[in-house]
Amino acid sequence: MQLSDSLTKHFRILDAQKKALTRLNIETIRDILYYFPTRYTNVSEIKLIRDVEAGDTVTVYGKIGKLKTKKAFRSKMPMGEAEVEDSSGKIKIMWFNQAYMAKMVHEGDMVELSGKIAAGKQGIYLSNPELKEKNALPIDSHGSLFGQGTDAAQMYGFPIYRETRGITSRFIYHTVQKIIKSGMVQEIDDYIPEDIRTKYKLPKLSTALIWIHSPQSDNDAQAARKRFAFEEVFLIQLARKIERGNYEKNRSYPVLTDEKDIANFVDRFPFKHTNAQTNAINSSLKDMAAGHPMARLLEGDVGSGKTAVAATLSYAVIKNRPDGKSFGNLQVAYMAPTEILATQHFENFIQYFKHTGISVGLITGSGCRKFPTKVASAQEPWTTISRPQLLKWVANGEIPILIGTHALIQKSVKFKHLALVIIDEQHRFGTMQRKQLVTKEGFAPHLLSMTATPIPRTLALTIYGDLDLTLLDEMPAGRKQVITEIVLPNKRDDVYAHIKQELEAGRQAYVICPRIDEPDPDKEMALQAKSVTAEAKRLKKDVFKEYEIGVLHSKMSKQKKEEVMDDFYAHKIDILCATSVVEVGVNVPNATVIIIEGAERFGLSQLHQLRGRVLRSNHQAYCYLFAEAKSDKTIERLKAIKTAKNGFELSELDLALRGAGELAGSKQWGITDLGMEAIKNIKMVEAARSEAQLFVTADPEFQKHRALKELIERKRIETHFE
Repeated sequence: MQLSDSLTKHFRILDAQKKALTRLNIETIRDILYYFPTRYTNVSEIKLIRDVEAGDTVTVYGKIGKLKTKKAFRSKMPMGEAEVEDSSGKIKIMWFNQAYMAKMVHEGDMVELSGKIAAGKQGIYLSNPELKEKNALPIDSHGSLFGQGTDAAQMYGFPIYRETRGITSRFIYHTVQKIIKSGMVQEIDDYIPEDIRTKYKLPKLSTALIWIHSPQSDNDAQAARKRFAFEEVFLIQLARKIERGNYEKNRSYPVLTDEKDIANFVDRFPFKHTNAQTNAINSSLKDMAAGHPMARLLEGDVGSGKTAVAATLSYAVIKNRPDGKSFGNLQVAYMAPTEILATQHFENFIQYFKHTGISVGLITGSGCRKFPTKVASAQEPWTTISRPQLLKWVANGEIPILIGTHALIQKSVKFKHLALVIIDEQHRFGTMQRKQLVTKEGFAPHLLSMTATPIPRTLALTIYGDLDLTLLDEMPAGRKQVITEIVLPNKRDDVYAHIKQELEAGRQAYVICPRIDEPDPDKEMALQAKSVTAEAKRLKKDVFKEYEIGVLHSKMSKQKKEEVMDDFYAHKIDILCATSVVEVGVNVPNATVIIIEGAERFGLSQLHQLRGRVLRSNHQAYCYLFAEAKSDKTIERLKAIKTAKNGFELSELDLALRGAGELAGSKQWGITDLGMEAIKNIKMVEAARSEAQLFVTADPEFQKHRALKELIERKRIETHFE
């Protein structure tokens, strides 16, 4: 048995299981060994049935009964049902897609059940629990945790794995155990150098794999998780160091500027730059004057002035003086995530540059009527021109600044001297994309990546390890704060009355919902959260009858989403009912109110990001957090939105309160939940960064560590961490 072997070579796997494993990205022996448990059944989770609540992950002991199998009425999903009773009460058991579980035990058997408590129409129930037969119960009739003869030390539970339709945690557990018992795990070579393992007291790879799947104690489990958490951050840091080193091998266009000229450009803005903006500009200009390409991440809240920084650096590039002349031939490409946002940046740049005589072009990928190619200069308003003509002017350098979507990096778009690339909300602009921008002469453009997504410092240091980090942690003077209120169900009508006042004054509003569609009534496990489609209908019918309501969600085509946002921007839609798809890349200054339904289901950073959608004008803006849960803990967490000074503070609080694996957007960074958990530990991140730097300095070509280099390349493909 080899790590690269397909599971089907050694195990009998049904077609439905193959499809399920594919959804989990499990194909080989290596894949399933690295499919780690999400948790372990633990003695600390044991509860009496009377004490369990919806949302708890628990282990209960009792006598099982009322066993039966059935199929859901509509979906025909196979299900198993039962009931478990201890000295304190009874609770229903539901096994979705696992009808066979109801046949594994008999009426009256003593069992241990571990799973999550869910809420259904008929009350709470134990959802998809793991099951073990027991000869005796560790909870006696008096409610004490352990009966006589029970050894708590032997009760460190078995691992629980994330499931999908067709694959159970039990299947993964037994498959992994067979691999471990084969002995092949003990023969796996470790790719982390022994000196690093010793320094940080990390178990070797073979030991860690056994401990994480079969821990004999909490210490075993924690040691294994620490090793794999460090490993993941370390590998990402190595990949980032390699990327940075490779990029800096290219030459770049030196940008030499006249300080007085830059100051005059900055003074023309209708607002005074903050100290943070000034520092960001100066740091970037210093980088761009050097002989290697700049690689910088500019992170700042909505409204902190990132676009003004980008415009100033663009001006510096166009007005560079490499030969002492007033104008050079250098160019700027500005990439936005959506066509409507690209158009808005185009309009802003026209205003910023109208006194300079510098032409600005716009190009998008759709080619649709609403977003044609355009060019503007100080001498004339923007003009719609043919795509070939625009590309010709870009290629010969007549258009110094080109703004667009990903259409900017198509093969048909050729620049004469591309010196600066600005990326707006693209989070990762990978190695392959950067290579596309390097000219035949070996010149690489300077890179400025910008984001309004609040990212904890440890996460930024890891994900953007190849970029220099600059924070815009100040807001321009005079900017009004969004008035934020937590609204319980009995106060909804007051909020609707206020929104009607805003709409009557000509403003617009967002309504954000956690779901797209109503849940299938057969699937009791589904979150009972408000859906976009149903809420839009309800609001139109019962609350805002005289106003136009639009719908926006991720299942819509890109073109349809653009059309809806264009209509909202043009005020053909008064209220936009949407999912969090509007979180990034939307700029509608006339929208001054946002309602967030089921606010407790979102992270603080995500709530802050959504709130930023109404921080786009000088009008007073309002954010209403509609909370369904009334617990003190939930309300206290939401109150942080009102008191935190900025998104950076909220992101750090979110990391501490919710857990890294639950952070909004964590999946897009290609990091596992275990890796995200590691990022909560600043010492671990700094240690991994330090070791990666020392490693690359000592062995830049990985001559002594070929296996590690191959692993990094494979990870790059599997997790997209370029």
